[in-house]
Amino acid sequence: MEPVVIGGIVLFVLFAILIIGSMFLTRVDAGTIRLVSWYGGGTRIYRGPGKAWEVPLLTTATTIPSKAINIDIDINDQTADLDQNGKPKPISVRVLASAIVSVGDTDQMILTAANRFFSKPDMEQLATLSDLLSSAGRRAVNLLNHDQLFSFRTAEVSPALVAARSMENLPVERESEDDDSLAIIIKQACSRELHDLGLIFNSLNIKEVQSEVAEARRRQSAVEAKANADIVTAEQERRAREAQLAAQQVISDRERELDQTKANNAAMVAQAEAKKQDSLAVQREAELKATQIAQAAADASRVRIEAEAAGNAEAVKIRLVAEAQAEAIRKVNEAAAKGGAYLTLRQLEMLPSIAPQIAEALARSRMITFSGDGGGAAGETTGDIAKVIQMVLAANMLKTDAGGEA
Repeated sequence: MEPVVIGGIVLFVLFAILIIGSMFLTRVDAGTIRLVSWYGGGTRIYRGPGKAWEVPLLTTATTIPSKAINIDIDINDQTADLDQNGKPKPISVRVLASAIVSVGDTDQMILTAANRFFSKPDMEQLATLSDLLSSAGRRAVNLLNHDQLFSFRTAEVSPALVAARSMENLPVERESEDDDSLAIIIKQACSRELHDLGLIFNSLNIKEVQSEVAEARRRQSAVEAKANADIVTAEQERRAREAQLAAQQVISDRERELDQTKANNAAMVAQAEAKKQDSLAVQREAELKATQIAQAAADASRVRIEAEAAGNAEAVKIRLVAEAQAEAIRKVNEAAAKGGAYLTLRQLEMLPSIAPQIAEALARSRMITFSGDGGGAAGETTGDIAKVIQMVLAANMLKTDAGGEA
C-alpha cells in the first residue's frame, strides 16, 4: 500500500473521530451551569462559557442559571420600642428593600440549588425567595427599635443581632461598614435558609424605612429646616439691608460733605466777591475823593484865580476911579483956584437940585454930635460935610460940563 493512501486513511479516521466526538460535546453558555450525571452515579459540573462532555444513553444533563437574582422586599411590621415605664410600645413601620442572591460557588451548593431551588417553576422560585427574605426582615424589625431602623451605619454589632444569632446557634459575623443594623440582621437571619437552597447573598439594600413617627419627624425636620432657612434668609436680608443702609448713609454723608464743601466754597466766593466789591468801593471812593479833591483843588484854584482876577480888576477899577476922581478933584481945585467966582456961581446954581439929596443922606446917617463950645468934633463934622458937599458939587459940575461938552 502506498504511503499516500495510508495518509489519507489516517486523516479520514481522525476527521471521523472529530465528527463523532463533537456529537458528544454540548455548548455551555456564559451565565449558565451544566450538570451532567453519568449512568451508574457521579455528576460533572460545567460552568459556562465552555463545552460539556455528554454521551447519549449514558448521561443525563440539565442547565441552571448562574446569574444573580434580584428580588424586591416589602416588609410591614412593628418595632421593639418601649415606653418610659419599660412596657412595649411598638411602632408600625414599612421597610422597602432589594436583595441580590446567586448560586453558591461550590459544587455541593450548585447541586443543592439545582435540586431544591431551580427544580421549582420560576414563579415559585420568586415566591420562595420573597417569603424567606420577608420573614427574616420581619424578625429583624421586631428585634430593633425605631431609632435603630433609621440609623444608616452601625459601628458595632447590634445586641439584637447577637441575641438572634445565639438563639439560632449561628456565629455572629461583622458585615460591611456600609450595611445598617436591619440589613445585617436580615442577611444573618436568612443565610441558613439560603444556604439550604444552595444560594448565597450578594447584597441587601434597604431602600426606605417608612413610619408615621419618621414622617412626623421628617415634617418637623422640614419645618425646622425651613424655619432655619427662613431665619438664615431673614438674617441675610437684614445684613443686606444693613449693608445697603450703610452704603446709603455713606453716600448721604459724602453728599452732605459735598454740599457743605460747595456751601463753604460758595461762602468763600461770596466773601471774596464782597471783599472785591469793598475793595472796588474803597477804590471808587478813593477815586471819587481824589476826583473831588482834584476838582475842589481845581475849583479852589479857579475861584482863587477868579477872585484874584476880580480883585485885581476891582483894584484896577478902584485905582482908576480914584485916579479919575483925584484928577477931577485936582482939576476942580485947579479950576477953583483959577476961577473961584465961576465955581462958586456953579455951585450955587446946583445947590437947589442936590440939597434935598444931601439932606436926606444926612437924615439917614442919624449923626448926633455934642459940643460945648461949637468946635471940636462938631466943627470937624461940619467941615467934613462941607468938603463932601463941595466935592459932590464939583463932581456934578464936572459931570454936567462933560455932558455939555459931549
